[in-house]
Amino acid sequence: MKLLLKLAIVALLANATWHIFGVYSAHFKFRDAVQSTTQFNSGKSEYEVRSRILELAAQYDVPVTESNFTLRREENHTIVDGSYSRPVELAPGFSYPFTFTWHVDTFTVTGATPAPR
Repeated sequence: MKLLLKLAIVALLANATWHIFGVYSAHFKFRDAVQSTTQFNSGKSEYEVRSRILELAAQYDVPVTESNFTLRREENHTIVDGSYSRPVELAPGFSYPFTFTWHVDTFTVTGATPAPR
């Protein structure tokens, strides 16, 4: 009986860890992609950069909308700030909302393109 209880606890912890890892992984991949996009955005309009950020959000399954972030340009810098909340299932039937904030301040490189992947 004790063994079953211990196994159930380990299973719950493994499940919660897996779900938390998934949302944090998506968040960091999204933030890195936004950083790359803003770094190599010279010649693109603010509308194009905003659209690309929303495409990246969809690609990484991050619930970011037009109203969740701000984008501004100051000379050679592009600054993006945003936040979003996402429910994470920590146990079957129990979700907890995690709030993620992100800040990207990149120096815009003129005439450069990102390396192919």
